[in-house]
Amino acid sequence: MLVTLEGLDGSGKTTVWEALHDTYPDATFTREPTTSWYGESVDRAIEDDDADPLAELFLFIADHADHLSRVVRPALADGDLVISDRFSDSRYAYQGATLEGEIKRPMEYIRGIHQPFTVEPDVTIYLDVDPHTAMQRSGATNKFEQSKYLSKVQQNYEQLIEYQPERFVQVDATRSPEEVLESVEEVFEAILEEE
Repeated sequence: MLVTLEGLDGSGKTTVWEALHDTYPDATFTREPTTSWYGESVDRAIEDDDADPLAELFLFIADHADHLSRVVRPALADGDLVISDRFSDSRYAYQGATLEGEIKRPMEYIRGIHQPFTVEPDVTIYLDVDPHTAMQRSGATNKFEQSKYLSKVQQNYEQLIEYQPERFVQVDATRSPEEVLESVEEVFEAILEEE
């Protein structure tokens, strides 16, 4: 089973992901961007305010393809629970916002590129927080952590949730880290019982 954690920068995804290591020590924990050289290229593009948005998208896609072949598909084939801090939905939401005005219907374009090769998550836990709070928490350290941009990203996430409400579970991430983690653990208990 593939469970992904999504949300704006500053929503607490990584904090929850790290805490889940103790709860599910046998799970395969992974993240995007990865620590591979593809992921390092993505990180460099994120830090470059002048990076071409389309070139940046394809760096993210290359990292995702490598991640699938090297980590996600083998772990799923072994029957592992895979928990990923960010996955393809981050690309749809974030790069969809980045490419706004550059190409027509950017989110649909990006989803179309992924369609033939990506793995659809079984469940996506969306940590819901408003853009202003997200920006304050994240420290607005890069181009993806600005309030106006994050508002567009949030709209894209909301559209993704509308597309597939059965896959997404929304968790109020404005609460304390302990309360958020407790809610996420309850979601995990429920989905693993169904399995």
